[in-house]
Amino acid sequence: QVQLVESGGGLVQAGDSLRLSCTASGRTFSSSAMGWFRQAPGKERECVAAIGWSARSTYYADSVKGRFVISRDNAKNTVVLQMNSLKPEDTAVYYCAARRSEGGYGTKASDYAYWGQGTQVTVSS
Repeated sequence: QVQLVESGGGLVQAGDSLRLSCTASGRTFSSSAMGWFRQAPGKERECVAAIGWSARSTYYADSVKGRFVISRDNAKNTVVLQMNSLKPEDTAVYYCAARRSEGGYGTKASDYAYWGQGTQVTVSS
């Protein structure tokens, strides 16, 4: 059974940093792209960052570019989202996602087959 488990969410103040981690089990994703999505109340789920299987290619939403960094450790089957200079508008549930097969990263939720349960990030002003 494939599982993605996120950790690291919480309540912080504007300007603080958080580090989200996602660990996969049940299969290896070393050849699959992975991504981080977020969903705020009343809004659609959006891709904030994605990373190719080799980590040589990455994507960042304009809203987080320069503040968030995505990385992965294929040996540990983990992907990390380092979030710096957090803003109240970053408040959302953050989800880790993995593609089913080899290939480049996607930026749509429908590009990903496996999802974590989500972790809440709340940024107060």
